[in-house]
Amino acid sequence: MSKKRGLSLDEKREKMLQIFYDSQDFFLLKELEKLGPKKGVISQSVKDVVQSLVDDDLVFKDKIGTSVYFWSLPSCAGNQLRNIHRKLDSDLGGSKKRYEELVEQCNTLKKGREESDEREEALDELKAIEAKYNELKDEIGHYAENDPAIFEAMKKAIEVAHASANRWTDNIFTLRQWCSNNFPQAKEQLEHLYSEVGITDDFDYLELPAAVPGGPVEDQMPEGHL
Repeated sequence: MSKKRGLSLDEKREKMLQIFYDSQDFFLLKELEKLGPKKGVISQSVKDVVQSLVDDDLVFKDKIGTSVYFWSLPSCAGNQLRNIHRKLDSDLGGSKKRYEELVEQCNTLKKGREESDEREEALDELKAIEAKYNELKDEIGHYAENDPAIFEAMKKAIEVAHASANRWTDNIFTLRQWCSNNFPQAKEQLEHLYSEVGITDDFDYLELPAAVPGGPVEDQMPEGHL
């Protein structure tokens, strides 16, 4: 014997509405929870079903004193359906009007855009102009590398980097001199340490290329270094 199928939400809503329509009376929720099972709606789902009907304006509720009463009349449902029908009719009329406006707008836009030799020539000319524009734009981008303002900014950046590098070089020479004066007995260990970190015999101040003017390198060197 197959198990009996439960009611769908729509079926439950119909059953609960029928309770209101048959009695045309006012009910407390607990009363509806007792009447629901008689229509095949389990008491645990009555509250949610009734609330869905309230949300759709098919059942009304009001608080009287400390109690909340629910009611619905066939005439109320009829009025609700008529209101929905009027709204749908209004929406449909608005949609039809908008559709007609769009069709008219589309036809207006098509005018002057019919396929023709003149239009094809105009489109080809437009594509050629766009291609030339992109070509000139790329060319301008290449010239930007020789822009005097950009060149001047790069030159200043190089000068700042050069001064910073030589300042640190000067600090290294000063540190080496201090280590030599204070730890003469560790000369070999210090030389090995310098070699490991890249301070070799050819380590010296940086000189700027002739194209980038800068202050004399000699002025930045100490009187003596190791």
